[in-house]
Amino acid sequence: MRRKNSYQKGGTGQMPRKGGLLDEYILSLAGRSASTIETYRRELGQFLHWIGSRPGNSQRFRADQLTATALETYLAQLGAEGHSISHRARVKSAVGGFARWLIEEKSLLRRNPARQVTIPPQPLLAPRELTIDQRYVLRSLVEREDDCRGAALFALGYWAGCRVSDVAWLRAEDVHVGPKVGWIHVGYKGGKERDLDLLNAVRKPLCDYLREGGRDPDSPYVFTSQRAERLTEAGIHHWFRTLKGEANKKEADLIGDITYHDLRHDWAHRARQAGWSLEEVAYYLGHVTRKGTPAIQTTARYTQVSREAVKQKLHLLS
Repeated sequence: MRRKNSYQKGGTGQMPRKGGLLDEYILSLAGRSASTIETYRRELGQFLHWIGSRPGNSQRFRADQLTATALETYLAQLGAEGHSISHRARVKSAVGGFARWLIEEKSLLRRNPARQVTIPPQPLLAPRELTIDQRYVLRSLVEREDDCRGAALFALGYWAGCRVSDVAWLRAEDVHVGPKVGWIHVGYKGGKERDLDLLNAVRKPLCDYLREGGRDPDSPYVFTSQRAERLTEAGIHHWFRTLKGEANKKEADLIGDITYHDLRHDWAHRARQAGWSLEEVAYYLGHVTRKGTPAIQTTARYTQVSREAVKQKLHLLS
C-alpha cells in the first residue's frame, strides 16, 4: 500500500508540504540506521496522509488528530488488507515514537495514542490446504501475468515453502542456480537458516528473473523495488494482492482470502501427501530447534534428517 506523502501548510500542528513536522522529526532520528529512518519516513508518511484524508480533515494533518481511535482504525485496515502482525507492529512503533516527539519537543500532544492501542495476536489456525481449483487459478494468474519477478516470487512460496521474510531478505550471494541444478540459502529469522535444493519449477523462474527480470544489479538482495534496495515483506504482500486483483469474478470468489503465507502452508500439505515425513517437512521449512532437531510436538524419538534425504523426495511434489 503506497500513498503520496504530501501535506499542505496550515495552522498549528499542521503538516507543511516541505520542512514540516514529519521532516523535522525524521531529522531528529540522526544516528539511527538508514533502513530504520526510511521505514519511519514511509510508514509515518502513509499514516499521516491517511489521517488527512479522513472526513472533515481537508487533506491536512493536525497533531490533535493523532488519536488512539485513528491509530486503531488504521491498524485494523492494514490487517484487513493482509499486512502481517510484524508490519503493523512496526507502524505502531513508528507512530509511538512520532507521538512522543510531538509531546516532548513540540508540546502539540498530551498523550501517546500508541500506548492505548494493542495489536491482537495471530489466531492459531491449522495450516491451510488449497483446493485443486485454487491452485489452478493461482498458477494460471502467474502465467498470465507473464512477469519474471512475479513468477519467481510465486515459485519460492508455492514450490519451496519459503516464508515471506525468507524471500524479502534473500541475498544474491546466497542463490546458486544453473541450467540444471539449483539451491539457495535462506533464513532471515533467527535460528531458521537452511540450504534448500530447488525443483526446476523454482530454479527456472528464479534463473530467468536474475538474468532478465530488471532487478537493480547494485543491490545485494535478489528482489528489488523502485523505492528501496530490496522488496519488503509488505511489498510482497502488495504484489500478491495485485496478482489476485487480475482474477475474473469466478476466480476471485475462489482465491479472495488466500495470502502469500498460505502458499507455504499448502506446500507442507502437498509434501505430506507425496510421502514426506513430518521430520522432513519440518527440516525443509526451517521448523527446527536451536539444537537442529525438527520442532514438532510429539514424544517420538526423531531420526536425524539430512539435506540429501530430503532432496531425493523433491520430485514427488505435485
